Amino acid sequence: MLFVVVGLMYSDWSWAATWAFWLFIGAALTDWLDGYLARRSNQVSTFGRFMDAVIDKVMVLGIMIALVNADFFGQLTVLAMMALLCILTREFAISGLRMVAASKGIVMEADTSGKLKTFAQMNAIGWLLGAKMFRIDFGDLFPVEDHIIFESVHWVGVGLYFLSALLTITSGATYFKRHAHVMAD
Repeated sequence: MLFVVVGLMYSDWSWAATWAFWLFIGAALTDWLDGYLARRSNQVSTFGRFMDAVIDKVMVLGIMIALVNADFFGQLTVLAMMALLCILTREFAISGLRMVAASKGIVMEADTSGKLKTFAQMNAIGWLLGAKMFRIDFGDLFPVEDHIIFESVHWVGVGLYFLSALLTITSGATYFKRHAHVMAD
């Protein structure tokens, strides 16, 4: 879905923004549902845990890169790029830490802070894509004075984006603190 959503984000045809929003929401919900069903039916596998984490990162990071590149942040684009670089750094560092742990037979499960980070990231993306959808595909339904609605949705998304960056950094520090022993030889 990443490629389709990003392609739609850059498309200028009618309803592309709406399709991007709903396809992202669908991908996020099916990701959650897949994990829920696997846990509920006790069909969790090492491969599934690994691939779920990788696919989540690819989807989130790919769309975040597109959001920054497509100027979803206006005057805050440079700050959004700095936050994105922090997010990328954390994700690669934790992936490296997990690889070292795996080479020693240690499985590092996602903890609550990592799950909260992912939740905030997905919500930020949803709100930002939703703001564009409302503005472009549904803007004619609202009088000009009601465009504060679009701005509000946008700023919620921007706030969640920066909150997700903060959660990304703090959860990364937590992972390294908790699993520093993995790096010791």
